[in-house]
Amino acid sequence: MCGRYATTTDPGRLAVELDAIDETGGFGAPGGGGPTAGENADTRGGRAPGVNYNVAPTTQIVTVVDRHTHEHPDDTPSRRIRRMRWGLIPHWSKAAEPGVPVKGKPLFNARADRAATLPSFRDAVKYRRCLVPMDGWYEWLVEPDPAGPGNGKKPKVVKHPYFMSRPDGERLYMAGLWSVWRDRSLDDPEPLLSCTILTTDAVGDLTRIHDRMPLPMPREHWDAWLDPDHRAPADLLGPPSEALVAEIAARPVPTLVNSVKNNGPELLASAPDTAEQTTLL
Repeated sequence: MCGRYATTTDPGRLAVELDAIDETGGFGAPGGGGPTAGENADTRGGRAPGVNYNVAPTTQIVTVVDRHTHEHPDDTPSRRIRRMRWGLIPHWSKAAEPGVPVKGKPLFNARADRAATLPSFRDAVKYRRCLVPMDGWYEWLVEPDPAGPGNGKKPKVVKHPYFMSRPDGERLYMAGLWSVWRDRSLDDPEPLLSCTILTTDAVGDLTRIHDRMPLPMPREHWDAWLDPDHRAPADLLGPPSEALVAEIAARPVPTLVNSVKNNGPELLASAPDTAEQTTLL
């Protein structure tokens, strides 16, 4: 699964790199979403907007989509950079109060092999697919506590945080789905954009850390994946190739990442591979 990641993606720079339209409009812009607790950290401590070393669900995140313009729906779709809430809100969700959807379990991940059959995601699988750029994601290797269960209680475990990324520093783009929610009881409802990251079976060396991983989308498949007018080829929802995953390495990082209150480059510092040491012992 993917419940935490890091990004140093500046929306404006990303738009230039991808020849895309930057629709983020800064924090608080209409449709862009105001800063949440996770994003407030981006503008403190000297970090630029868009930089977040500990992205958590419900945070507003940067995504990439292909869309038509409202004025010319028959034109060729253009690539766009948008902010969305991480945690998909199905378009059919009810409102808890005017303009606010009912709170529920954040749908921040969706299994790629099942999304097309689930009510929360199947519409998005058809025509609302996106990319989520990131530097890498965190995962926790869970092992029995070497100190033992203690007092006859259930076995204790220890969790070792790892960061999965490309050693060359190149950005990763993960497959995602998105939705538009509006409170239909209002005369002129403000759209709320939200998204989820697709996950798949882990491949190769990453299986030693966790049995699931976010689904990376190679650049050569972007056009088909983002196409708003056609379904994505079914094979794009399958597990990634071992060759693609071989470009991603897992390394241990400090336990600072365990708390979403911590947010800085120190979260990506090298840490002793205590899990490996425990295994050897």
